[in-house]
Amino acid sequence: METLFAFDKRNYQECQTAFRGPRNREYYGGDYSIESDSVIDVRADRKAVGACSIIRLRSRTRQFFRRTWTHIREDGTDVAVLCFVRRGWLRLSHQRGESVARPGDFIVTRSTTPFSVESFPGDDGAYELLHLTVPTHLLRRVLCDDVRTGFCVPAGNRKFALAERILTDLFEDAGEIKDAVAEQLVDAVLSVLSDAVRSHESFTPERQSLADRRLHDVLRFIETHLSDPKLSVVAVARGCGISPRYLSLLLRQHGTPFSALVWSKRLEAAGHWLSMSRSGEASISEIAYRVGFKSPAHFSRMFKREFKMSPRQYRAGAALRAEPQTVVVDGGESRH
Repeated sequence: METLFAFDKRNYQECQTAFRGPRNREYYGGDYSIESDSVIDVRADRKAVGACSIIRLRSRTRQFFRRTWTHIREDGTDVAVLCFVRRGWLRLSHQRGESVARPGDFIVTRSTTPFSVESFPGDDGAYELLHLTVPTHLLRRVLCDDVRTGFCVPAGNRKFALAERILTDLFEDAGEIKDAVAEQLVDAVLSVLSDAVRSHESFTPERQSLADRRLHDVLRFIETHLSDPKLSVVAVARGCGISPRYLSLLLRQHGTPFSALVWSKRLEAAGHWLSMSRSGEASISEIAYRVGFKSPAHFSRMFKREFKMSPRQYRAGAALRAEPQTVVVDGGESRH
Protein backbone atom coordinates (compact mmCIF):
# COMPACT_ATOMS: atom_id res chain seq x y z
CA MET A 1 0.00 0.00 0.00
CA GLU A 2 1.23 3.50 -0.77
CA THR A 3 -0.13 6.99 -0.19
CA LEU A 4 -1.36 8.48 -3.46
CA PHE A 5 -2.01 11.90 -1.95
CA ALA A 6 -2.75 13.58 1.39
CA PHE A 7 -4.11 17.12 1.64
CA ASP A 8 -4.69 19.37 4.63
CA LYS A 9 -4.75 23.11 5.39
CA ARG A 10 -1.13 23.48 4.36
CA ASN A 11 -1.27 22.01 0.85
CA TYR A 12 -4.90 21.54 -0.25
CA GLN A 13 -4.54 24.25 -2.91
CA GLU A 14 -2.01 21.99 -4.67
CA CYS A 15 -4.57 19.20 -5.08
CA GLN A 16 -5.15 19.86 -8.79
CA THR A 17 -1.54 19.08 -9.69
CA ALA A 18 -1.05 16.17 -7.28
CA PHE A 19 -4.21 14.06 -7.21
CA ARG A 20 -3.27 11.81 -10.15
CA GLY A 21 -0.15 10.48 -8.46
CA PRO A 22 3.37 9.97 -9.86
CA ARG A 23 3.58 10.33 -13.65
CA ASN A 24 -0.19 11.05 -13.78
CA ARG A 25 -0.98 7.34 -13.97
CA GLU A 26 -3.84 7.21 -11.48
CA TYR A 27 -7.32 8.54 -12.16
CA TYR A 28 -8.01 10.66 -15.23
CA GLY A 29 -7.63 14.35 -15.98
CA GLY A 30 -10.20 16.85 -14.72
CA ASP A 31 -10.83 19.84 -12.47
CA TYR A 32 -10.42 18.81 -8.83
CA SER A 33 -10.96 21.07 -5.85
CA ILE A 34 -11.41 20.80 -2.09
CA GLU A 35 -13.75 23.06 -0.16
CA SER A 36 -11.92 25.52 2.07
CA ASP A 37 -13.36 24.76 5.49
CA SER A 38 -12.30 24.66 9.11
CA VAL A 39 -11.38 20.98 8.68
CA ILE A 40 -9.41 19.88 5.61
CA ASP A 41 -8.38 16.24 5.70
CA VAL A 42 -8.27 14.27 2.44
CA ARG A 43 -6.19 11.12 1.89
CA ALA A 44 -6.03 8.45 -0.80
CA ASP A 45 -4.06 5.22 -0.39
CA ARG A 46 -3.39 2.91 -3.31
CA LYS A 47 -2.61 -0.77 -3.84
CA ALA A 48 -1.51 -1.64 -7.38
CA VAL A 49 -2.58 -5.02 -8.74
CA GLY A 50 -1.35 -5.58 -12.28
CA ALA A 51 -2.84 -2.90 -14.53
CA CYS A 52 -5.53 -2.08 -11.94
CA SER A 53 -5.44 -0.05 -8.72
CA ILE A 54 -7.45 -0.44 -5.54
CA ILE A 55 -7.80 2.99 -3.93
CA ARG A 56 -9.28 3.95 -0.59
CA LEU A 57 -10.27 7.61 -0.41
CA ARG A 58 -11.04 9.11 2.99
CA SER A 59 -12.07 12.68 3.65
CA ARG A 60 -13.59 14.98 6.23
CA THR A 61 -14.05 17.68 3.64
CA ARG A 62 -16.41 18.35 0.74
CA GLN A 63 -14.76 17.72 -2.66
CA PHE A 64 -15.56 18.53 -6.28
CA PHE A 65 -14.44 16.93 -9.52
CA ARG A 66 -15.41 17.72 -13.12
CA ARG A 67 -14.35 16.02 -16.37
CA THR A 68 -15.35 17.74 -19.61
CA TRP A 69 -15.01 16.97 -23.31
CA THR A 70 -11.92 19.20 -23.29
CA HIS A 71 -10.28 16.99 -20.66
CA ILE A 72 -11.26 13.88 -22.64
CA ARG A 73 -9.66 15.25 -25.82
CA GLU A 74 -6.49 16.27 -23.97
CA ASP A 75 -6.18 13.08 -21.90
CA GLY A 76 -6.91 9.81 -23.70
CA THR A 77 -7.02 7.70 -20.53
CA ASP A 78 -9.68 5.00 -20.99
CA VAL A 79 -10.54 3.55 -17.58
CA ALA A 80 -13.59 2.69 -15.54
CA VAL A 81 -13.79 3.40 -11.81
CA LEU A 82 -15.94 0.92 -9.89
CA CYS A 83 -16.83 2.47 -6.53
CA PHE A 84 -18.18 1.20 -3.22
CA VAL A 85 -19.45 4.04 -1.02
CA ARG A 86 -18.76 3.29 2.64
CA ARG A 87 -19.38 6.57 4.46
CA GLY A 88 -20.85 9.89 3.42
CA TRP A 89 -22.48 10.27 0.03
CA LEU A 90 -21.82 11.61 -3.46
CA ARG A 91 -23.85 13.28 -6.20
CA LEU A 92 -22.85 12.48 -9.78
CA SER A 93 -24.14 14.56 -12.70
CA HIS A 94 -23.77 12.95 -16.11
CA GLN A 95 -25.18 13.01 -19.65
CA ARG A 96 -28.39 11.21 -18.71
CA GLY A 97 -29.15 13.06 -15.49
CA GLU A 98 -28.02 12.67 -11.90
CA SER A 99 -27.13 9.74 -9.61
CA VAL A 100 -26.83 9.86 -5.84
CA ALA A 101 -24.82 7.17 -4.05
CA ARG A 102 -25.06 6.64 -0.31
CA PRO A 103 -23.32 4.21 2.09
CA GLY A 104 -23.72 0.67 0.77
CA ASP A 105 -24.15 1.75 -2.87
CA PHE A 106 -22.07 0.78 -5.91
CA ILE A 107 -21.52 3.42 -8.62
CA VAL A 108 -19.48 3.63 -11.83
CA THR A 109 -17.68 6.44 -13.65
CA ARG A 110 -16.04 6.24 -17.07
CA SER A 111 -13.21 8.43 -18.32
CA THR A 112 -14.60 8.61 -21.87
CA THR A 113 -17.78 10.51 -20.94
CA PRO A 114 -18.09 13.91 -19.22
CA PHE A 115 -19.43 14.12 -15.69
CA SER A 116 -19.13 16.07 -12.45
CA VAL A 117 -19.23 14.77 -8.90
CA GLU A 118 -19.57 16.26 -5.44
CA SER A 119 -18.71 14.20 -2.35
CA PHE A 120 -20.03 14.99 1.12
CA PRO A 121 -19.04 13.72 4.57
CA GLY A 122 -21.85 11.96 6.44
CA ASP A 123 -23.37 12.78 9.80
CA ASP A 124 -20.24 11.45 11.51
CA GLY A 125 -18.14 13.97 9.56
CA ALA A 126 -16.41 11.34 7.40
CA TYR A 127 -16.46 10.25 3.77
CA GLU A 128 -14.96 6.97 2.58
CA LEU A 129 -14.86 5.34 -0.83
CA LEU A 130 -13.20 2.08 -1.92
CA HIS A 131 -12.81 1.77 -5.65
CA LEU A 132 -11.15 -0.23 -8.35
CA THR A 133 -9.63 1.65 -11.28
CA VAL A 134 -9.53 -0.72 -14.26
CA PRO A 135 -8.52 -0.17 -17.92
CA THR A 136 -11.68 -0.41 -19.99
CA HIS A 137 -10.26 -3.02 -22.36
CA LEU A 138 -9.80 -5.35 -19.37
CA LEU A 139 -13.35 -4.71 -18.16
CA ARG A 140 -14.68 -5.51 -21.61
CA ARG A 141 -13.31 -9.04 -21.35
CA VAL A 142 -16.07 -9.79 -18.83
CA LEU A 143 -18.58 -7.03 -19.56
CA CYS A 144 -18.80 -6.56 -23.31
CA ASP A 145 -21.80 -4.25 -23.06
CA ASP A 146 -20.30 -1.07 -21.62
CA VAL A 147 -21.63 -0.11 -18.21
CA ARG A 148 -22.38 3.60 -18.28
CA THR A 149 -21.19 6.49 -16.14
CA GLY A 150 -23.74 7.01 -13.40
CA PHE A 151 -24.80 3.36 -13.10
CA CYS A 152 -25.70 3.20 -9.40
CA VAL A 153 -27.28 0.37 -7.39
CA PRO A 154 -27.40 -0.79 -3.76
CA ALA A 155 -24.42 -3.09 -3.18
CA GLY A 156 -26.15 -5.15 -0.52
CA ASN A 157 -26.60 -8.40 -2.44
CA ARG A 158 -24.10 -11.23 -2.03
CA LYS A 159 -22.28 -10.67 -5.33
CA PHE A 160 -21.42 -7.03 -4.67
CA ALA A 161 -20.58 -7.81 -1.03
CA LEU A 162 -18.23 -10.61 -2.12
CA ALA A 163 -16.44 -8.34 -4.61
CA GLU A 164 -16.01 -5.61 -2.00
CA ARG A 165 -14.70 -8.09 0.57
CA ILE A 166 -12.07 -9.45 -1.84
CA LEU A 167 -10.94 -5.92 -2.75
CA THR A 168 -10.71 -5.00 0.92
CA ASP A 169 -8.60 -8.07 1.71
CA LEU A 170 -6.29 -7.34 -1.23
CA PHE A 171 -5.97 -3.70 -0.22
CA GLU A 172 -5.09 -4.58 3.37
CA ASP A 173 -2.75 -7.46 2.47
CA ALA A 174 0.73 -6.95 3.93
CA GLY A 175 2.53 -8.98 1.26
CA GLU A 176 1.27 -12.48 2.00
CA ILE A 177 -0.61 -12.72 -1.30
CA LYS A 178 1.68 -13.14 -4.33
CA ASP A 179 1.27 -10.71 -7.21
CA ALA A 180 0.08 -13.38 -9.64
CA VAL A 181 -2.60 -14.55 -7.18
CA ALA A 182 -3.68 -10.97 -6.51
CA GLU A 183 -4.20 -10.41 -10.23
CA GLN A 184 -6.29 -13.58 -10.46
CA LEU A 185 -8.42 -12.36 -7.56
CA VAL A 186 -8.99 -9.00 -9.27
CA ASP A 187 -10.04 -10.88 -12.41
CA ALA A 188 -12.48 -12.83 -10.24
CA VAL A 189 -13.81 -9.57 -8.77
CA LEU A 190 -14.44 -8.23 -12.27
CA SER A 191 -16.30 -11.40 -13.21
CA VAL A 192 -18.44 -11.24 -10.06
CA LEU A 193 -19.22 -7.55 -10.58
CA SER A 194 -20.03 -8.18 -14.22
CA ASP A 195 -22.54 -10.85 -13.23
CA ALA A 196 -24.00 -8.64 -10.49
CA VAL A 197 -24.37 -5.67 -12.86
CA ARG A 198 -25.90 -7.72 -15.68
CA SER A 199 -28.44 -9.34 -13.39
CA HIS A 200 -29.61 -6.07 -11.88
CA GLU A 201 -32.94 -4.85 -13.22
CA SER A 202 -31.69 -1.29 -13.80
CA PHE A 203 -28.91 -2.36 -16.17
CA THR A 204 -29.54 -1.58 -19.83
CA PRO A 205 -26.61 -2.49 -22.10
CA GLU A 206 -25.11 0.38 -24.03
CA ARG A 207 -24.90 -0.30 -27.72
CA GLN A 208 -21.35 -0.49 -28.96
CA SER A 209 -20.53 1.28 -32.18
CA LEU A 210 -18.64 -0.53 -34.93
CA ALA A 211 -15.60 1.64 -34.14
CA ASP A 212 -15.70 0.58 -30.48
CA ARG A 213 -15.80 -3.08 -31.45
CA ARG A 214 -12.93 -2.62 -33.89
CA LEU A 215 -10.87 -0.83 -31.23
CA HIS A 216 -11.58 -3.67 -28.81
CA ASP A 217 -10.32 -6.16 -31.42
CA VAL A 218 -7.17 -4.09 -32.00
CA LEU A 219 -6.33 -3.87 -28.29
CA ARG A 220 -6.87 -7.60 -27.83
CA PHE A 221 -4.65 -8.40 -30.83
CA ILE A 222 -1.86 -6.18 -29.47
CA GLU A 223 -2.09 -7.81 -26.02
CA THR A 224 -1.95 -11.29 -27.57
CA HIS A 225 1.03 -10.55 -29.84
CA LEU A 226 2.98 -8.24 -27.53
CA SER A 227 6.06 -10.49 -27.51
CA ASP A 228 6.37 -10.40 -31.32
CA PRO A 229 9.21 -7.97 -32.20
CA LYS A 230 7.70 -7.61 -35.68
CA LEU A 231 4.42 -6.23 -34.31
CA SER A 232 3.50 -3.27 -36.49
CA VAL A 233 0.54 -1.22 -37.66
CA VAL A 234 0.42 -3.31 -40.85
CA ALA A 235 0.54 -6.62 -38.93
CA VAL A 236 -2.19 -5.58 -36.49
CA ALA A 237 -4.40 -4.19 -39.25
CA ARG A 238 -4.05 -7.41 -41.23
CA GLY A 239 -4.81 -9.51 -38.15
CA CYS A 240 -7.96 -7.47 -37.41
CA GLY A 241 -9.17 -7.28 -41.00
CA ILE A 242 -8.97 -3.49 -41.31
CA SER A 243 -6.72 -1.05 -43.16
CA PRO A 244 -3.62 0.47 -41.53
CA ARG A 245 -5.10 3.91 -42.08
CA TYR A 246 -8.31 3.01 -40.25
CA LEU A 247 -6.29 1.42 -37.41
CA SER A 248 -4.30 4.65 -36.99
CA LEU A 249 -7.55 6.62 -36.92
CA LEU A 250 -8.99 4.34 -34.20
CA LEU A 251 -5.91 4.73 -32.02
CA ARG A 252 -5.86 8.49 -32.58
CA GLN A 253 -9.44 8.65 -31.30
CA HIS A 254 -8.36 6.43 -28.40
CA GLY A 255 -5.73 9.06 -27.63
CA THR A 256 -2.60 6.90 -27.98
CA PRO A 257 -0.39 6.52 -31.07
CA PHE A 258 0.44 2.92 -32.01
CA SER A 259 4.11 3.01 -31.02
CA ALA A 260 3.43 4.70 -27.65
CA LEU A 261 0.70 2.16 -26.87
CA VAL A 262 2.89 -0.84 -27.69
CA TRP A 263 5.95 0.45 -25.81
CA SER A 264 3.81 1.27 -22.78
CA LYS A 265 2.28 -2.22 -22.70
CA ARG A 266 5.67 -3.90 -23.22
CA LEU A 267 7.27 -1.93 -20.40
CA GLU A 268 4.33 -2.66 -18.12
CA ALA A 269 4.67 -6.38 -18.87
CA ALA A 270 8.43 -6.19 -18.31
CA GLY A 271 7.90 -4.55 -14.92
CA HIS A 272 5.62 -7.41 -13.99
CA TRP A 273 8.20 -10.03 -15.07
CA LEU A 274 10.97 -8.26 -13.14
CA SER A 275 8.83 -8.12 -10.00
CA MET A 276 7.90 -11.80 -10.20
CA SER A 277 11.24 -13.41 -11.08
CA ARG A 278 14.76 -13.57 -9.65
CA SER A 279 17.91 -13.06 -11.69
CA GLY A 280 18.63 -16.80 -11.66
CA GLU A 281 15.20 -17.58 -13.11
CA ALA A 282 15.14 -15.06 -15.97
CA SER A 283 17.84 -12.65 -17.01
CA ILE A 284 17.05 -9.09 -17.98
CA SER A 285 17.93 -9.95 -21.57
CA GLU A 286 15.44 -12.84 -21.54
CA ILE A 287 12.71 -10.56 -20.24
CA ALA A 288 13.52 -7.96 -22.88
CA TYR A 289 13.04 -10.56 -25.63
CA ARG A 290 9.91 -11.98 -23.97
CA VAL A 291 8.12 -8.63 -24.21
CA GLY A 292 9.12 -7.98 -27.81
CA PHE A 293 12.30 -5.89 -27.65
CA LYS A 294 14.92 -6.72 -30.25
CA SER A 295 17.80 -5.41 -28.15
CA PRO A 296 18.42 -5.60 -24.37
CA ALA A 297 20.24 -2.27 -24.57
CA HIS A 298 17.22 -0.57 -26.18
CA PHE A 299 14.99 -2.19 -23.56
CA SER A 300 17.15 -0.84 -20.72
CA ARG A 301 17.11 2.69 -22.16
CA MET A 302 13.33 2.67 -22.61
CA PHE A 303 12.75 1.14 -19.18
CA LYS A 304 14.92 3.70 -17.42
CA ARG A 305 13.20 6.54 -19.27
CA GLU A 306 9.80 5.29 -18.08
CA PHE A 307 10.55 4.13 -14.52
CA LYS A 308 13.50 6.43 -13.68
CA MET A 309 15.64 3.42 -12.75
CA SER A 310 17.36 0.55 -14.54
CA PRO A 311 15.70 -2.88 -14.86
CA ARG A 312 18.29 -4.26 -12.44
CA GLN A 313 17.46 -1.59 -9.84
CA TYR A 314 13.74 -2.19 -10.33
CA ARG A 315 14.14 -5.93 -9.76
CA ALA A 316 16.31 -5.35 -6.68
CA GLY A 317 13.70 -3.01 -5.22
CA ALA A 318 10.92 -5.55 -5.83
CA ALA A 319 12.97 -8.29 -4.17
CA LEU A 320 13.67 -6.06 -1.17
CA ARG A 321 9.97 -5.30 -0.73
CA ALA A 322 9.18 -9.02 -0.86
CA GLU A 323 11.66 -10.02 1.85
CA PRO A 324 10.33 -10.47 5.40
CA GLN A 325 11.44 -7.66 7.70
CA THR A 326 13.29 -8.36 10.95
CA VAL A 327 12.07 -6.55 14.04
CA VAL A 328 13.71 -6.81 17.46
CA VAL A 329 11.17 -7.62 20.17
CA ASP A 330 12.25 -7.93 23.82
CA GLY A 331 15.77 -8.88 22.92
CA GLY A 332 14.72 -11.44 20.33
CA GLU A 333 14.02 -11.32 16.60
CA SER A 334 10.67 -11.45 14.96
CA ARG A 335 10.27 -11.72 11.17
CA HIS A 336 7.19 -10.55 9.32
